[in-house]
Amino acid sequence: MAKSVYSLVLDDDVVHAVDKLAVKMNTSRSSLINSILAQKLELNTPEMRMKEIFAAMQSLMDSRFQLVEQPSESMLSVKSLLRYKYRPTVRYSVELARDFGGKVGRLKVQFRTTSESLIAIFDSFFKLWVSLEKSNLAHLFDGGFPCSISQGRFTRDFYSPKQESLSDEDIGTAIGRYIDLLDSCIQQYFENLSDPQRAARRTEQTYNKYLSQGVLIL
Repeated sequence: MAKSVYSLVLDDDVVHAVDKLAVKMNTSRSSLINSILAQKLELNTPEMRMKEIFAAMQSLMDSRFQLVEQPSESMLSVKSLLRYKYRPTVRYSVELARDFGGKVGRLKVQFRTTSESLIAIFDSFFKLWVSLEKSNLAHLFDGGFPCSISQGRFTRDFYSPKQESLSDEDIGTAIGRYIDLLDSCIQQYFENLSDPQRAARRTEQTYNKYLSQGVLIL
């Protein structure tokens, strides 16, 4: 949905009320007015779709995850405490695209620690993770598998299959399932560090089980 600049004449009291509500909702005046008008006219804006997608994502997240203050309407961030010494934090941030055509959004995962040894373990996990993803899904992408690993950070783009018409709930559920899967695999990988082969095997088994249940989003 394209956006343009328009001039509106509004009562000062209306503007003050809108601004007050916008601050409370962590949004801008323009976005709030746009949302109010869209609801009145029964239109579905990208912001409204994002809200539905994030709601579906959050419905799948259990007590492991804590919501982080959001910098924008297009982003949702949660964090999870790793069951490991010093209790490092793993942060998952999802930024959605506005048009939902093709690329749906991007997941950024960051391991919050200053320990170089822990960052090295985290990177080794994602090297394993990427190898699993590529071996099963790389053939679906013409330009290479959409991910990167760098010093305790992992980035992964999500795409909607061309033949599928996914609802907002479908998209949110698919991304939520992926984050839940990823966090579970990270936790069990660290729990089995004393036996690297077992850690890798458990990760592969959990990932294959996820694939066997069907993947709505790539």
